[in-house]
Amino acid sequence: MSSHTQQLIINKVEHCINHASSYFGKSFSLPKINFNQRGKIAGSARLQLNELRFNPILLSENVDAFLNEVVPHEVCHLLAYQLFGKVRPHGKEWQNLMLKLFNLRGQTYHRMDVSNVAGRNFNYRCQCGQVKLSIRRHNKVIRGQQQYVCRKCATELTLDN
Repeated sequence: MSSHTQQLIINKVEHCINHASSYFGKSFSLPKINFNQRGKIAGSARLQLNELRFNPILLSENVDAFLNEVVPHEVCHLLAYQLFGKVRPHGKEWQNLMLKLFNLRGQTYHRMDVSNVAGRNFNYRCQCGQVKLSIRRHNKVIRGQQQYVCRKCATELTLDN
């Protein structure tokens, strides 16, 4: 990811925060911005730390989506926390902020291609067929910390060798 792309995101965050400050007549501090989000998540907000994290791989592949959707989405998480305290992550307060400030309908999940960031999957089996589990879930099964059940047939998933 280029430094130019990072600067675009930083500028967009600043613009969103300044817009919210103007709208509410209240000063909001600029969050710390990192480009170290991993996995399939486009971005995340660390509320108590006033920090935003963005996925550098997804960002480099989807700059426009980040500028138009992901940045406002994550900024609204911080704003909702600062204005209302602890609320549901995509609840009515957050949705209202998305609509009032950025004229966006709040979407919980992005629709970006995650093939370049998808982790390794493991094949498990139930009575109705094969199910893929993430490496995190697979490791929990191996360590004996968790058992998973098929949502369709309700039988326990077993590793498919």
